[in-house]
Amino acid sequence: MIDTIYPNDFQLGPDLAGKRIVVAMSGGVDSSVVAALAARSGAETVGITLQLYDHGSAVKRAGACCAGQDIRDARAVADKLGIAHYVFDHESRFRESVIDHFADEYIAGRTPIPCVRCNMGVKFTDLFRLARELGADCLATGHYVRRVEGAHGAELHRAADPARDQSYFLFATTQEQLEYLRFPLGGMPKPHVRAIAQELGLIVALKPDSQDICFVPDGDYASVVRKIRPEAETGGDIVHLDGRVLGQHKGMIHYTVGQRKGLEVGGQPVPLYVIRLDPATQRVIVGPRQALAVDAARITDANWLADVQGRKIMAKVRSMAKPIAAQMDGDWLRFDAPEYGVAPGQAAVFYDGDHVLGGGWIEETMASMDMCAA
Repeated sequence: MIDTIYPNDFQLGPDLAGKRIVVAMSGGVDSSVVAALAARSGAETVGITLQLYDHGSAVKRAGACCAGQDIRDARAVADKLGIAHYVFDHESRFRESVIDHFADEYIAGRTPIPCVRCNMGVKFTDLFRLARELGADCLATGHYVRRVEGAHGAELHRAADPARDQSYFLFATTQEQLEYLRFPLGGMPKPHVRAIAQELGLIVALKPDSQDICFVPDGDYASVVRKIRPEAETGGDIVHLDGRVLGQHKGMIHYTVGQRKGLEVGGQPVPLYVIRLDPATQRVIVGPRQALAVDAARITDANWLADVQGRKIMAKVRSMAKPIAAQMDGDWLRFDAPEYGVAPGQAAVFYDGDHVLGGGWIEETMASMDMCAA
């Protein structure tokens, strides 16, 4: 099966002899297969792993990455492939730029996406620098996205397998980075990747995929935030949109916009959802589902890979949401129809078909006029 993967997947020319490819190796099956494909292409291949958090606390945790057993797995794969492998300690930078930011966003009543912050900061920025210092012709990763050569340079496209597509988390990839990056797995389904790993006898062939956020054990976000920022446990009122105090909460870190479960305000005539969080008063504002509807969202710190002003686009405002029709009007993303559960702190990523046009961070939202009229 591996013979069906050709060297020109790395788009460095038909003859890769004399070329050097740096592969970001997390210790999982995806990046390990990328390293294998690079090694078989004829180019000199170098694996790099960034240690991003305390490997001692993560060594026995399944579904983690960039620590403990994962580093050992990456080294074992590199040895199997006969390629050089280096580990760089970036724990302090990861803590400051990703973990601390994650905690601060929750305290501010926002819903963060640390995986994007990691990609746009520690991973891509630092890996780019290291790859260039090593004289690499490109940096290859195991992300499920496609790099397509367009009329005006490299373009970022969705993965061929919609279930594996990671383009939402890579919207902040700059044009300069995209020219240097390679994503050999973007056109493959995951079973194909695992089959290659098994064919090559890689120890990670059956290793489970990473789950949730790498530094959040068992999906318990609140415990991580509480450990970093003890003041996050400050309680307050749960307040209905009409002003009624319905109960008390033990910290806004336990809530996100659009949340329904865990409000502990039973006995209401209709189901209630978190509509917004007010960090100034420590209030959690709740209301009926229709109150979640918004007509627009203001976008900040945008990264554009194509011009989006004045054209119809499809916008994805949550990682698991379906893209919806919208249009950019200055800094405002205006939806063709009211959208629900749009949370400040999340990303909005824009598409034209499979082509990723760019994206930015949701700073604030504009309540639906239909809701205002009601």
